[in-house]
Amino acid sequence: MTIKMYTTTWCPDCRRAKAFLNERNIPFEEINVEEVEGAAELVIAKNNGKRKVPTFDVDGHFFHCSPFDPNIMKRELKVS
Repeated sequence: MTIKMYTTTWCPDCRRAKAFLNERNIPFEEINVEEVEGAAELVIAKNNGKRKVPTFDVDGHFFHCSPFDPNIMKRELKVS
């Protein structure tokens, strides 16, 4: 499973999602939408015109977790 996490530095939901992944030793690639060209546009396109962070790309399946909800993370990533 390859996880890309689209974030910003100021986002508390992003910090919570990173902690969730780190606590479970789940590797991910963090992409800051304010620093990586084209990343913000991708997030907006995948979220019906809204800039929602964190947004995740899990093997081509996109979802956002804003506001952060550990149950969404567990369901989407199939972890406990």
